Amino acid sequence: MKRSYGFILFPAAGALFCLWYVCSATSDVVYSDYIRLINSYLPDVWNPEKFFVPDILTRIPINFLSRGINTNLFHFSVRFDQILGILGLGLAAQVTGIYVIKERLGFGALLAVMLLMFSLNKWEMLTNGSGWAHFLAFACFYYYYLVLDRVWQSGKKGIRPGHKTEKPWDRPVLLLLPFVTTLGIAGQYCAVYSGVMIVVYGFLGIWNTFIETDGRPRTGRGADKVQHYWLWLLCILIPLALYLISNAFTVEEHAGATELSLIEALRQNPKFFPAFFIKSFAAMFLGGETMEGRLHLPNRVMILIGLLVMGGYLLGLWLNIKYQIYEKTLFPLLLILSGACSHVLILISRWIFLNQENYGMSSRYAVQFQMGIIGIVLTVAAAWKMEGRRQPRIEDTGRALGRKAAKPLKKHSLAVILGLAFTGIILCGNIATTADEVIKAPHRKERYEEKIQAALDYRNYSDEDLENIFEYRKGPEKIRQALEILETNRWNVYSHLAIEGQEGGNG
Repeated sequence: MKRSYGFILFPAAGALFCLWYVCSATSDVVYSDYIRLINSYLPDVWNPEKFFVPDILTRIPINFLSRGINTNLFHFSVRFDQILGILGLGLAAQVTGIYVIKERLGFGALLAVMLLMFSLNKWEMLTNGSGWAHFLAFACFYYYYLVLDRVWQSGKKGIRPGHKTEKPWDRPVLLLLPFVTTLGIAGQYCAVYSGVMIVVYGFLGIWNTFIETDGRPRTGRGADKVQHYWLWLLCILIPLALYLISNAFTVEEHAGATELSLIEALRQNPKFFPAFFIKSFAAMFLGGETMEGRLHLPNRVMILIGLLVMGGYLLGLWLNIKYQIYEKTLFPLLLILSGACSHVLILISRWIFLNQENYGMSSRYAVQFQMGIIGIVLTVAAAWKMEGRRQPRIEDTGRALGRKAAKPLKKHSLAVILGLAFTGIILCGNIATTADEVIKAPHRKERYEEKIQAALDYRNYSDEDLENIFEYRKGPEKIRQALEILETNRWNVYSHLAIEGQEGGNG
């Protein structure tokens, strides 16, 4: 098998595994966020009045197209959305696989990245198809970072000839992709992506303009390079500004959110914030439900696990600095910064759930948190590779003395060894979480079958039962309204009525 096929075969295998899990753990029935979506956009899914609204960008415009296709071709199938999400995850894995193979980081690094990418610590996002566009958004983030990395490496000294050539379309991608991603796909997830790129481009622009030149103005190609940084920064800022304007018209409702101000919350419960923040890191080792449900880990153990993962972030940053990996490739550092900023963003946006200290450990955030972990793994692999190149080889000495050549002498620093140990620990935790979710799959399936039975007989269920079964806490009347829309149009769990009707007509 050629090595270049790895970035295709591994993501394909991972996507098939996730598809198997989704089919084993779920059934094609609406619940949770789908209730809100049905009441908001169906049945007239192509109605422009529901599309051209002030907060259109917060509603992720690409969803309007997918909903139209879903209702017209697949009777509003949850499985359709789930498959789209898995494909988005596969694209992100493929982009990362391309990077690993092109950088020649080795089979071990490729396998580690794929195991992390397709870990079931993100089971909630996989099973709830309404968030499929988030997977596509992160695939766009990975791709943007990869393109920027190629452009960054173009013309660098020491780059192997023909290895990291800049593609003809790379610079147009850096100009256009932020508009497509931020305005059409990412929604609120554009915050971390945009924030990281603002900092990076701002730093590179200032560094290349003032610091690297000792205050003297650049000329020729150097000046063009600086101008590109500011232009790419502008292409990040414009769509972000448009999104923020649209977001200003949004009215959000959070069930269970506190009405306290941030200052009052800090005064009443100061320990909540550091505990929430640290525990969100712990979920990247073991899934939150695995730690709380199956293992019943005490609070102090989860705190220690979170501190361990935070230590991994510091180690990844240190390796980038020690070996100046960022001078050769930006991709791992961009992922580390994105993961770290995601933890900060979740704390800022979700502290309002004061009674839920473990909220940051939810599997719905694993997709964004895992960027940092993958960045750390890639950094460790790059440092291992660089150290291997610097080591003296015994065979060279052996040949000089007329003796038989021996194997290379490999001595790696304590930091790299700790990085390998951290990678192994994270992999073990993710594999354990995946195994736990596979075991739970039949039990989750039973819950979905219960939803189907309730949907087919929703008029005879109590308000409390409907809210519990469909996991929607904003009024049982909205659940009934959504199910009535589906029933009238013979969509989703009621699609069999349309088939039966057609067969009856033919008979």
